[in-house]
Amino acid sequence: MTRSLRVIDGGGPAPEETPLRIAIATNDMEYLGAHFGSAKKFAIYEVWKTGSRFIAAHEFDNVTAQKGKHDDQDDKITPKIEALDGCALLFALAIGGPSAAKVVKAGIHPIKRKDPEPITAVIEQVQVMLNGTPPPFLRKILGTAQKPDFMDEEEWV
Repeated sequence: MTRSLRVIDGGGPAPEETPLRIAIATNDMEYLGAHFGSAKKFAIYEVWKTGSRFIAAHEFDNVTAQKGKHDDQDDKITPKIEALDGCALLFALAIGGPSAAKVVKAGIHPIKRKDPEPITAVIEQVQVMLNGTPPPFLRKILGTAQKPDFMDEEEWV
């Protein structure tokens, strides 16, 4: 069973800023501290260059045992992927190959982290990426994938 809490209105970015929706695998809503399959919850946030807001929390009763194998009799992954609808990035401590393939097929870029860290730190890191030079996968998600303009063409005429 999946339970969801959604925030209806909580302020947002300026009209010229497009928020990036991210999901964080968590068990306590404070730390990125779970593997994808064994996460009891996903915290969903919208992040933009100058801020962020909590959007939703999805809680799962049916999770994997975090041993690297999944019970083929009971699909525990599909409800999680469905809960990530609209997210561009997923942060987790680990994600298995079959689950990662399903996440990518759903249009979500999984990002594995080595150690648990506060959700606030993950949000700050996303803001740093948005304010700096985002990596190619993020530029593609944001729709800003283009060749850099190193010089003005008029200088060479």
